[in-house]
Amino acid sequence: MSTIKIKQIKSRIGAPKDQKRTLDALGLRKINHVVEHEDSPSILGMIEKVRHLVVVIK
Repeated sequence: MSTIKIKQIKSRIGAPKDQKRTLDALGLRKINHVVEHEDSPSILGMIEKVRHLVVVIK
């Protein structure tokens, strides 16, 4: 499978607890942090949940 890079662009402060847990599950800890994951449906679902806090880098 291909991989995708995910970058956190906004702060988690003020976000609901489930969105904070989603960022933790993705491995994102702070602003401008970039992680790489396999392109799977579960990862894409997590990205969709916090789409206002992250950006996908091609």
